[in-house]
Amino acid sequence: MSATPTVLRTALELAEAGVPPLPLRHGKVPFGNCRTCAQNACGGRPNMKTAGPCWCPAPCHAWAAATTDPQVLTSRPWLRAWRQAVAVAYHPGGAGWTVVDLDDAAAVEWGRQALPATRTVATTRGEHWIYQGVMRSSNAVRPGIDIKSTMAYARWLGSGTGTVTALPDIVRELAVKEPCVVRPAVVTVPAPAGGGECPHRTPAYLERGIAMAEERISEASSAVHATVYRTFLAVLSTHGRCGCLTDAHVARLFAAAQAKGESPRHCTDAWTNARTTLGV
Repeated sequence: MSATPTVLRTALELAEAGVPPLPLRHGKVPFGNCRTCAQNACGGRPNMKTAGPCWCPAPCHAWAAATTDPQVLTSRPWLRAWRQAVAVAYHPGGAGWTVVDLDDAAAVEWGRQALPATRTVATTRGEHWIYQGVMRSSNAVRPGIDIKSTMAYARWLGSGTGTVTALPDIVRELAVKEPCVVRPAVVTVPAPAGGGECPHRTPAYLERGIAMAEERISEASSAVHATVYRTFLAVLSTHGRCGCLTDAHVARLFAAAQAKGESPRHCTDAWTNARTTLGV
């Protein structure tokens, strides 16, 4: 609870500067929709390009909940969220910005060679480069590089160093180039003892489970990283120990995740982390 004044104070400072913030819960993901808005039953918010307005007072709808209105940020539903929040995020597009998320050392090195200087913010593994200008968000535009602007959120990690400069054409071009054709990483799943069939489920049950997992990933409208990880975890918790999963099943899950913008490395990391968590 002691962190609540800090995250709220940061949010209010951002709002005053014209940067719309939102709270992040454990796992550094936005708060889920309330019961009234679950499964977008409310019709969504106007700036989410969905039918019908949603004036829910809670911080629903991920990035679309971000606001610069201090009365909203300090309202009772939001205060409950701030008490549980572990970090602050913001909507770059709402601030008129585009964030180039360079997620590892190789991506940072490429950025230093290819991109014009601008404000940079250190992240856990790389850097955020912030430009003045808005464009559509796009994941995995290059290995280890995501673009976050409209309909996306970025974690607030401080004001960084340097001056924000104009969004260059090279960044815009990254989002419109033909995507690279990648092969899903091959993950070897131990075969079961015996005839190679799941001892407690039928093949039809496995096929239905994989199809449902693909659908869950494909329908994710926010927090894609977290959705992919939770889906991998669910599949492995049911079938990871019996050995009925094949490389073809895993490839289908990876393909669904990559279709949502996840990089092959993110897919491999999520799968590995899920296996480690479950001990399979």
